[in-house]
Amino acid sequence: VRLREMMERHRRRTGKRITYRDLAALTGLSTSTLQAISARPAYNTTLETVDLLCKALDCSVGDLLERLPGRAQEEKVSRPIRPLGRR
Repeated sequence: VRLREMMERHRRRTGKRITYRDLAALTGLSTSTLQAISARPAYNTTLETVDLLCKALDCSVGDLLERLPGRAQEEKVSRPIRPLGRR
C-alpha cells in the first residue's frame, strides 16, 4: 500500500499537508492502523479500508495499491484453472 506517496501527492495537489491524525479523522481508522499500513509494504488490508483511504485522499485504487512480484500467493497457483462445468 503506497499510503505515504498518496499523502504526499495530496499535499502537492491541495497545498495542505495531511497527517495520520487528519486521515484517521476522515476515515475512522486508527492512527496506529494507518502507521502500520504505511510501514509494512505487504500489509494485508480490507477492501473497505482501501476504499476509505481512496475517498479521503481522492485517488484511485490503482494509485494506492502496488503489486509486488514474487509474493507467496503466486506459488499457490500450481495448476491451470479449468472452465466451470467440465470435469
